[in-house]
Amino acid sequence: MALEIRQADQSDRDAVARLLDEAFRTDPVSSWVFPDPEHRAAVHGRFLGVFVDVALAEGRIDYAVDGSAAALWLRIPAGEPEGEDEIPAKMRAVADPDNERCELVGRLTGAVHPTAEEHEYLLMIAVAPGRQGEGLGTELMRPVLERCDREGVPAYLEASSERSRGLYERLGWEFTGEAVRLPEGPLMWPMWRKPRG
Repeated sequence: MALEIRQADQSDRDAVARLLDEAFRTDPVSSWVFPDPEHRAAVHGRFLGVFVDVALAEGRIDYAVDGSAAALWLRIPAGEPEGEDEIPAKMRAVADPDNERCELVGRLTGAVHPTAEEHEYLLMIAVAPGRQGEGLGTELMRPVLERCDREGVPAYLEASSERSRGLYERLGWEFTGEAVRLPEGPLMWPMWRKPRG
């Protein structure tokens, strides 16, 4: 059975933020940003809500009709970004103003983000915890990756776990060779996918 996908709009904002919160609550990067589990439970959804707001305003969110999965995409033009420095600061201000890690993770990933050519940026993808391993993430990404291949546009993401890195490699992404090393924390793997002919 194919996953039924629609584009999320502002009315889906809170549901998508809840899905991201549930899917990433125990992720290595989220656990590093918010080491205390109780505190993470209190602020994690607000932190990820900033990603949802950015994708709704500047990109797109592909959302499973049943609410089980969401992918946040941005089309990034070639050249040095304008205004990108505001996003990490906003993440910190909205979620946890005293926690510099909220901002640092965005600054470190921003520093290695490729700028030489236009690309689709998979900002985040989430699958409900009870549905992970069913292939929903692959199904959700497929239409965008097929469009990238047709249009000759590469794609980019940062994998936040070894498990997700393996999934992305199976879909054609390759590690760029320069990991993002969070201070005293986990690695993130920037990955680039060349369009397939």
